[in-house]
Amino acid sequence: MRSIAIGIFAAFFFAFTFVLNASMEASGGSWVWSASLRYLFMVPFLLVIVLARRNLKPLLAEMKNKPAAWLLWSFIGFVLFYAPLCYAAAYSPGWLIAGTWQITIISGSLLAPLFYSTIQTRNGSLLVRETIPYGGLALSLIILLGVLLLQLENAQHMPLKSFLLGFLPVLLASFAYPLGNRKMMELCDGRLDAYQRVLGMTLASLPFWIMLSGYGLWIEGAPSSSQMLQSLLVAICSGVVATVLFFMATDLVRQDMRKLAAVEATQSLEVVFALAGEVIFLSIALPSSIAWIGIATVMFGMIIHSQAATKKQELVIQEK
Repeated sequence: MRSIAIGIFAAFFFAFTFVLNASMEASGGSWVWSASLRYLFMVPFLLVIVLARRNLKPLLAEMKNKPAAWLLWSFIGFVLFYAPLCYAAAYSPGWLIAGTWQITIISGSLLAPLFYSTIQTRNGSLLVRETIPYGGLALSLIILLGVLLLQLENAQHMPLKSFLLGFLPVLLASFAYPLGNRKMMELCDGRLDAYQRVLGMTLASLPFWIMLSGYGLWIEGAPSSSQMLQSLLVAICSGVVATVLFFMATDLVRQDMRKLAAVEATQSLEVVFALAGEVIFLSIALPSSIAWIGIATVMFGMIIHSQAATKKQELVIQEK
């Protein structure tokens, strides 16, 4: 239950991404700056945290040992995650992006065969390929159904071009984020905490963000002060607080794919938090009755997910 609670808090702070990106797009800000500024602003905050905990040296040693792996999985987990989300914001409203992003619930479960776990046998340790947790996947479909209901009425009025340009980049991001996160957990193998891992991935992805910033400066010019301020808020709320919380939650259950899927499913609440944020701060229309049914369905799916993970943990304890 602790990992589920942390995941919910992470979803709340992640929702700032969708609300603020929608606000920046509405005010004419470029998606290029929305993407790159977040990670550029994250570096000093994370550095202070890791330095204060006296954990920078072990992190740098880990990155030095396998620099190519750090560059690869940081690019996939951060760049291919956030740049497409910001690009989609140029074509679709925040609520639709937040709803489409929930595909990551299923994406995370489908990635299971790409990973191995260690089991103990009479002859020693054995690496076994993970399997898709179909039970957890079925529960994820309940949450996804709620998200579809939540977005149904609005999606019917979207032009096809806007829908595709808002959907396909987010579909890419939905696979990239859990893949990069899990591969980095596998690479670190518990040797680094969440703060170190987020800082390491941010530092490893910096070359890509600097190149994107150069492109933005060339094509769009310098960002406005308003966009810089809102990007700073995204960096703090989503980039630092939410990412660290989410990584902490996944670290707690990294050896159990079913529990990991349950933690990742908590991110479905982003659509609820994002909807509330847009209603309050961007004055969008209140949800329809169908949307409220969707919200209730998402909440129901979350409760079922949490209970399933808890029952499985109790059975393991009893067997021991």
